[in-house]
Amino acid sequence: MDVGTSSSKGLGNGGGGGDGPQKARPPRPGRGGARAVAAADRALHRPSERDPDEPLPLPSSPPARPPALDLEKGLAGAGAGGGASSSGRGCSGGRRSSRRRAEEARDQTGVAPPPPAAAPRAMMEEEEEEEEVKKELGKEEEDDERRVEIGFFPDSQEAENFSGCSSPGMRCGVTENPGWVPLILYGLQHYLSLAGSLVFIPLIMVPAMGGTDEETANVISTMLLGSSFVYLAPALVIINSEEFRNLSENKFKHIMRELQGAIIVGSVFQTILGYSGLMSLLLRLINPVVVAPTVAAVGLAFFSYGFPQAGSCVEISIPLIVLVLIFTLYLRRISLFGHRIFLIYAVPLSIAIIWAYAFFLTAGGAYNYKGCSSNIPSSNILLDSCRRRADIMRHCRTDISNAWRTAAWVRIPYPFQWGSPTFHFKTSMIMVVVSLVVSVDSIGSYHATSLLVNLRPPTPGIVSRAIGFEGISSILAGLWGTGTGSTTLTENIHTIDVTKMGSRKALQIGAAFLILFSFVGKIGALLASIPLALAASVLCFTWALIVALGLSTMRYTQTASPRNMIIVGFTLFISLSIPAYFQQYEPNSMLILPSYLLPYSAASSGPVSTSSNSLNYALNGLLSINMVLALLVAFILDNTVPGTKQERGVYIWSDSRRPEVDPASLKPYMLPEKISCWFRWAKCLSS
Repeated sequence: MDVGTSSSKGLGNGGGGGDGPQKARPPRPGRGGARAVAAADRALHRPSERDPDEPLPLPSSPPARPPALDLEKGLAGAGAGGGASSSGRGCSGGRRSSRRRAEEARDQTGVAPPPPAAAPRAMMEEEEEEEEVKKELGKEEEDDERRVEIGFFPDSQEAENFSGCSSPGMRCGVTENPGWVPLILYGLQHYLSLAGSLVFIPLIMVPAMGGTDEETANVISTMLLGSSFVYLAPALVIINSEEFRNLSENKFKHIMRELQGAIIVGSVFQTILGYSGLMSLLLRLINPVVVAPTVAAVGLAFFSYGFPQAGSCVEISIPLIVLVLIFTLYLRRISLFGHRIFLIYAVPLSIAIIWAYAFFLTAGGAYNYKGCSSNIPSSNILLDSCRRRADIMRHCRTDISNAWRTAAWVRIPYPFQWGSPTFHFKTSMIMVVVSLVVSVDSIGSYHATSLLVNLRPPTPGIVSRAIGFEGISSILAGLWGTGTGSTTLTENIHTIDVTKMGSRKALQIGAAFLILFSFVGKIGALLASIPLALAASVLCFTWALIVALGLSTMRYTQTASPRNMIIVGFTLFISLSIPAYFQQYEPNSMLILPSYLLPYSAASSGPVSTSSNSLNYALNGLLSINMVLALLVAFILDNTVPGTKQERGVYIWSDSRRPEVDPASLKPYMLPEKISCWFRWAKCLSS
């Protein structure tokens, strides 16, 4: 039965007789009608306060219309504020609703009583009831305004699931504790996924800096404390500066101290950017259309290093690439003991298998050439045949490095272990701009992780706070001398996606493993002895994964939009084409650089020429870095080309009203109480 509503005039004619059946008045549109419907519905479902032994009132005269219509009319009158008395008692018999009495009378007698005259006290009760309805309706409307669903959650997940607890598809939520044994196992998985990729950064940087095998092992041990591929390209730009090319003594330490100073300055800028709240303002201009090509350019920047280095020893590089693809694509759904071993440990398993294969090739004499020695530098080899084979031996043999014999079992990295950092404007300027790129890369990682573990996206204040923490971490990296800064790592996101373990404690234990094993010098020495061709093969897969993760950020936007496709495509093309233009300018040095380092030599010999040599160096260096160009072009285009908020993904990353959605859903982002007190001074940094 539909319940009609009426205005207060229904009080006078709600129970009157009539000559025939009449239709109930339709509800008045607007807020008043909605309140009346809500009041009637509440009255129908409220339990009666009448004494069960009390007799029901009898009507004084039979109704002249069908009982159902009288009931509807009586309910309409009651909804407008009418009261009722029973057996001459008025309201003294209890605060009974006239709607409820009408319903009981109809059920017991089959007829509906006429609505009695409203008593003053009954009117007061109905007014109180109206006030309660208004409060409830106002609260519901406020909640409806606060519950703004953006519509990007996968599989139509509801907002109630975004609280950090276990969710569909996840074994454990962010704040849950599955037990020490699972935590240790999953923490070890995070350690292996990070160590299996980050250790290859020193294998590229240290030889370019003129470092020895022992120094490579020491940098690997230090870098286990944290590193990032985003810093690799600008580090190579500084390493290949003209002033460092012809150094012979202590070349490694000179370059490392220069990198330390530049990283410290850039990290201080990033810390200020985060804790001052400026990042919250920049988030209004940084959207997925900006982040996607910027992160993708990080991986595409090293295409000239990947297979050219891996191709120097195809007998171990191609099998490794094929094996990684088989594990990650064809065997990814195979589980052993409840875990997808091949997907989780694709890179470590492939390295172990191919490394053992390369060891047997070396032990079997596959790389023994008569009259040639791998310990003699190529520049000192007189025979052309030995000079060609020297590169093969250096890239394929597993016994080239002597780091295992010289490294100590226990070595504790310490600040300024390479000497005091040096500070110059030209290198510091490069790292300041790179810190912006690092922040943009981290923003994409934050939102990808929040969606993965079923949390609401972080608010602008939370993002600013996280960027500030990353700046502090990079300052420590600069003091310890890792050669790069620290940032959020995509390897962790991949591990969480594969293991379905979102517990924060697992990540903390994985970080503890990284710090603990950095004190074991032999581990760094063992990793330093990986053949260069094998390392390049792994990096081919790692950089390709970074490109894929960057482009996956477009899922927050309308990917089929011509606007977005043109911006992303043009940005990626320009980020690869302009550095190629800078490579046309040959280095002003007699030293011949490897082909994969030529893109990073433009800082000293680029086309930009002003009255300031430091400014020339900084501009030429920045314009030769792919990811810097990608950020610049995408930022300008996305903020100048018209587009809807849904098209750009603005609702997801920069909605200023999102903190009001549900405070409970932001609880996993809150800092411990003893730490959060330090951030109460800044409203923009709160959760």
